[in-house]
Amino acid sequence: MAPMGIRLSPLGMAVFCLLGLGVLYHLYSGFLAGRFAFFMLSEPAAGGPDGPRGSAVDLRELLAVSVLAAVRGGEEVRRVREGNVLNEKAKGKTREGAEEKLTSGDLLSNRRMYHLLRAAFPTVQINSEERVDTSDQETVSWDRNIPDDIKEKIQPKEVPAESVTVWIDPLDATQEYTEDLRQYVTTMVCVAVNGKPVIGVIHKPFSAYTAWAMVDGGSSVKARSFYNEKTPRIIVSRSHAGKVEQVARQTFGNKTVIIPAGGAGYKVLALLDVAEKNQEEADVYIHVTYIKKWDICAGNAVLRALGGHMTTLTGEEISYTGSDGNEGGLIASINMDHKALIEKLPDLEKTSHK
Repeated sequence: MAPMGIRLSPLGMAVFCLLGLGVLYHLYSGFLAGRFAFFMLSEPAAGGPDGPRGSAVDLRELLAVSVLAAVRGGEEVRRVREGNVLNEKAKGKTREGAEEKLTSGDLLSNRRMYHLLRAAFPTVQINSEERVDTSDQETVSWDRNIPDDIKEKIQPKEVPAESVTVWIDPLDATQEYTEDLRQYVTTMVCVAVNGKPVIGVIHKPFSAYTAWAMVDGGSSVKARSFYNEKTPRIIVSRSHAGKVEQVARQTFGNKTVIIPAGGAGYKVLALLDVAEKNQEEADVYIHVTYIKKWDICAGNAVLRALGGHMTTLTGEEISYTGSDGNEGGLIASINMDHKALIEKLPDLEKTSHK
């Protein structure tokens, strides 16, 4: 007797195949969904606090915003000073024991500058002299306008956002600001890429003069036609003039002129061709003590863009990453033999760490 079997009609076979395909689809789609979820969880979310991975910023746009930020901060500095509502107070002491002052001009300028830069470039690191209130919800927008003078001289150039550090000095020369010595006061923005200063903006709020420069780009300011290397005019801090004067005159002779001045931004401008009646001229800028990087980064960038130099007193380049201070003092020059200047001033470096 033949064995009994089960025979399916053509319709039954079709139903059976469809059921099998359904089971396979369900299993495979579940596998794909799991892989997709794993992939999404493994990648950082775009638009988060650190921005999308691999984002880039255009240095020409960053220059335009930096100029605008310095001007907007300067408006606050001028308004507070002219209204005589400084609300001056002490915020600490320098390493030399001098009192560091803080005013409403510092704080309001910092607020305007920081929030403008942060809104325009949320993915870059911004370091400022003054603290930023994270609960401050002020919204400042940039209209993406690039001034014609920047368009004419600077080409777009993108760099990775993670390579950029912005340094803000919302009010340079606060001591002089409280003494109403307005010519020394500046607001400054500097952009460093991989620690090297490439964009510098120095703005004088009380005369509306602005100097900007970009390394391998262009500038709104230039070097003077002549510098005296034999008996240079040396510009120094008002509080440290005596330390530099003795050594400088031993090195360059008794005819060496020492110019005491306030503000690192003002001192850098003294090395350049600046058509300002209250701007003194010097050949070399020397600082012999500890100084913060937001004080010097913008000037360093401007000098580099024009072919000048700003180094420690031993000739080392200053890196604008890591700590916010420079321990090695500084010497700045342009269109001079910078190395020869350093070799003539070996004794000054000893005082820079005190």
